[in-house]
Amino acid sequence: MSLTINNRVALITGSTRGLGKQMALKLAENGARVAMNYYGNQELAEQSFADLQAVGGEHCLVRGDVTDEQGVQQIVAEVAEKIGPVDILVPNATCEQPLKPIEEYDWAFFQRMVDFFQKSPFLLTQACLPHMRQQGWGRIVHLSSEVFPGSWAEFCPYCSAKGGQTGLARSNAREFAPYGVTVNIIAPGWIPVERHSDATDEEKADYLATAPMGKFGDPQDVAHALLYLVSEEASFVTGATLDVNGGRTIY
Repeated sequence: MSLTINNRVALITGSTRGLGKQMALKLAENGARVAMNYYGNQELAEQSFADLQAVGGEHCLVRGDVTDEQGVQQIVAEVAEKIGPVDILVPNATCEQPLKPIEEYDWAFFQRMVDFFQKSPFLLTQACLPHMRQQGWGRIVHLSSEVFPGSWAEFCPYCSAKGGQTGLARSNAREFAPYGVTVNIIAPGWIPVERHSDATDEEKADYLATAPMGKFGDPQDVAHALLYLVSEEASFVTGATLDVNGGRTIY
């Protein structure tokens, strides 16, 4: 069975590298019109967009700060102008994620986590919801992490911000259900991408020792999960968290 997307417009933030890029490519391969978003590295963004265009279809590359209210409005408006109003929203953009004791964090960094994982999805949802509600169809898929339910030590800004994002998603799922708009969460485990290039062999071995499947996931595992949640076939799934971590959060 092939999953149905029906030429929907998808905005995936932070999608020119890592999991975001693979999710963008997967939706494009299955018929979506995809808006790739970036803010910093233009050269990398253009290279990634060339890969997206090679898939075929109608897509766009949009630069903008997803933690800024005006920036979010501009992003959503530009996507609508170039390829159509957003039907599928995937708040994926992130910032650096250091692991260290609470004494070594400051509030400015804590706020940065809140801005990326709570403020940004909030602003993006507000901007995209009117169109979704009007047409009686929409998909919002948040990217969370196994870190929140696992309550990792020395990671309190990330855990706290992801907890808030989970609350936002679950509340929105109830609120938007009457409009035909679903809101779900994908919670990956440690799936190695570019930003994990400096991970040590010891760190990898320690993680795998706690993984029931005994292996790391692949970015395609997350991309396939997203494809299902945004499809027509998932129209009765909302408020759910789909763990993609090889069984590490089996309770």
